[in-house]
Amino acid sequence: MPDRSRPAAPRALFDTVQAHFATHIVPLWQGPGWNAELALPYEALDAAHRPLPVQRYRAMACARQLYLFSSLIDQPAFPAARERAAALFQSLQRHFHDAKHGGWFYSIDPHGAPLDTSKDLYTHAFVIFACAHYWARVRDAQIEAVLDEALALLHSRFADGRGLYEASLARDWSSRGTGPLQNPLMHLAEALLAVLAAREDSAVQRTLLALVDALQARFIEPDHGLMLEKPRGAADNWFEPGHQFEWFFLLQSSPLLRGTPLHASLEQAFVYAEQVGVRADGGVLAMLAADGTPRDSSQRIWAQAEYIRALTLRPHGDARVQQQLQVLHTRFLHAGGWHESLDGEGRLSRPDMPSTTPYHLATCYTALAERFA
Repeated sequence: MPDRSRPAAPRALFDTVQAHFATHIVPLWQGPGWNAELALPYEALDAAHRPLPVQRYRAMACARQLYLFSSLIDQPAFPAARERAAALFQSLQRHFHDAKHGGWFYSIDPHGAPLDTSKDLYTHAFVIFACAHYWARVRDAQIEAVLDEALALLHSRFADGRGLYEASLARDWSSRGTGPLQNPLMHLAEALLAVLAAREDSAVQRTLLALVDALQARFIEPDHGLMLEKPRGAADNWFEPGHQFEWFFLLQSSPLLRGTPLHASLEQAFVYAEQVGVRADGGVLAMLAADGTPRDSSQRIWAQAEYIRALTLRPHGDARVQQQLQVLHTRFLHAGGWHESLDGEGRLSRPDMPSTTPYHLATCYTALAERFA
């Protein structure tokens, strides 16, 4: 690895972390992180690249890896990406699709039998997201059919009748009383944007605009424009800086969503989240109360990556991009892969490497590549 004690220019740092991704992260999920028998990624690897004891496989993890390898199709450094993406798509259908009730199970057990059979919006959002990206790369009718099935379920099953969508339903689509939650709705917005990037779709466009209007009305804290984790007025609510940055990027990067009231709120929230949710040394805090009181001071690699991705769309942000790339490079990345989470003192608090994390790094690096193009 290069000398980490000396700062580099943003482009040079980006080249370094991108090379690390290609040589130290993606190969983990081509080799030790792949269960060839089930054709699924293991949930996580330990520091020695051994799979953690298997308790489950999640459809969401399969979909995130489908996105990862779809994004690598036709890149010379990853000649097997197309084959792996095809295997992941088939596994998503074979292991997780509910032939009786439709939709996708949340998880299966170590032997491939259904485990948690609930219908989870977060999962279905990632099915849409992954299939939109995969279909955009290979234009196969089977993939588009799965994408259309997942989109149809939004209105027929998940809609709450007030412009948003239930976070979780039972296997037969009966209510579990969860109501809407921020994180699944954010990934739904991300997924709908991926559909619109892949094809013209007026129905999806209307769905997305209605979604952001409803989020503005029901989830935004008015003093700082914060996107709360639960609907405004819910007990024990909080916000996560990483999600403010993630939302800002989605809204700022979309010509359709820029200029919406939600975009204006997240512009304000970005500034506040930087002020109270980013440490002086660049670390992004995990959770805070709306008044800025920290509730969880741990630092997670996904939030660091989302901060960098958001900074690529901020004006005159090269110095901040450089600073945060340095934080990512020196604090989270290493020759064995990455550190998933650090505690408030900067000590490693989670030594495993989940199969879901490369998605965050891939989307971050895609934004950086566009910034430095």
